[in-house]
Amino acid sequence: MFNKILIANRGEIALRIIRTCREMGIKTVAVYSTADRESLHVRFADEAVCIGPPSSTESYLSIPKIMAAVEITNADAVHPGYGFLAENADFAEVCAEYGIKFIGPTPEQIRKMGDKITAKETMIKAGVPVVPGSEGLVKDVKHGLKIAEEIGYPVIIKATAGGGGKGMRVIWKAENFEDQWNKARQEAKASFGNDGIYIEKFVEEPRHIEFQIVGDQKGKVVHLSERDCSIQRRHQKLVEECPSPFMTDELRKAMGDAAVRAGEAINYEGVGTIEFLVDKYRNFYFMEMNTRIQVEHPVTEEVIDHDLIKEQIKIAAGERITGGNYYPTGHAIECRINAEDPFNDFRPSPGQIQSFHSSKGHGVRVDTHVYAGYKIPPYYDSMIAKLICRARTREECITKMERALDEFIIEGVKTTVPFHSRLMKDENFRKGDFHTGFLNDFDLSEDPS
Repeated sequence: MFNKILIANRGEIALRIIRTCREMGIKTVAVYSTADRESLHVRFADEAVCIGPPSSTESYLSIPKIMAAVEITNADAVHPGYGFLAENADFAEVCAEYGIKFIGPTPEQIRKMGDKITAKETMIKAGVPVVPGSEGLVKDVKHGLKIAEEIGYPVIIKATAGGGGKGMRVIWKAENFEDQWNKARQEAKASFGNDGIYIEKFVEEPRHIEFQIVGDQKGKVVHLSERDCSIQRRHQKLVEECPSPFMTDELRKAMGDAAVRAGEAINYEGVGTIEFLVDKYRNFYFMEMNTRIQVEHPVTEEVIDHDLIKEQIKIAAGERITGGNYYPTGHAIECRINAEDPFNDFRPSPGQIQSFHSSKGHGVRVDTHVYAGYKIPPYYDSMIAKLICRARTREECITKMERALDEFIIEGVKTTVPFHSRLMKDENFRKGDFHTGFLNDFDLSEDPS
């Protein structure tokens, strides 16, 4: 087992990793930018190293600075969390070259799944259903128009190096193709330095359902059931739950088996997620693989009573997986609490928190790094907390979440708490009748009361 782990991240996920390491008797090193000097992950780590100014490129994305922190603290492993360098194959490779264990998959596995075209080809070979579309990158507009005509509109064009909705456009008819194609390529080039584009059939009114998988260094892969992540805005998840209200035993078996085959196809090592689109007829298609811990991992932890960060560390240390697939007991829902104004197009709301009271009670969990007096910096992702509720049934879980949201007090900045409260009361959400476009018609006008 490791003696000391450096956490190459910030905020709630860094604090989350520190807690598990402390329970395992492992020393921790926090890295931080000058903007995060007062963050709780800095306070609770055994050691902390400042790695630069607020800009991510000069701090949390700087491989030389992070490796220098590894060297001066004598850490023997690095946990990348999520975001930043978590899916950066070059970073994983540098760690390996220096004899530092990267707590995650191998550089080769990250590269295979990080490139959407390679990932899709790998899934086809593994017998995992994929959305009909182009075979490899699309050469030019003429080539793209031909493919779109063959698979039928609507189609969606995506950046091969994409993520977070960047370089992505839905096209409903041929006359709009060239304009949207050019915009997607420009955005992809600006965001990822790669303007490679591929085309897929656009699945209308889909569910976004992902399967948590775990693989050890000996080739064994199991799944830990699903999460429904269909409540999202501009391809960014806002609410996740397990089990999915859309799931059946037959569908869970088919999707779980496919997720395991996907992991086995690359001899996956560590904790990862296979993401699927599921149409209204319960046909499912591979979308992408995330080769890291997910923001929404607590949802799975609550229904299988399993510490996924601990599992990551044990696998990285060479321990084998024991047992088989896991299935949910009860129901869990996670609401992402962002420092955003939901009634003003979710505009970011950085600033100082004047008062902070998080929800408590049986079956209520809050993962956060903020507190009263904490100043939310404008440089990073706007998520400041995750509120997770667990109960025996979905109905009980929603009721508990309503209560927990009413108790969650954050003053000084705008947050998405009012949005989540309204969502929990929505009749269609309560019935489980929603898809990834659900929020397009959701009432986001401010309540005058």
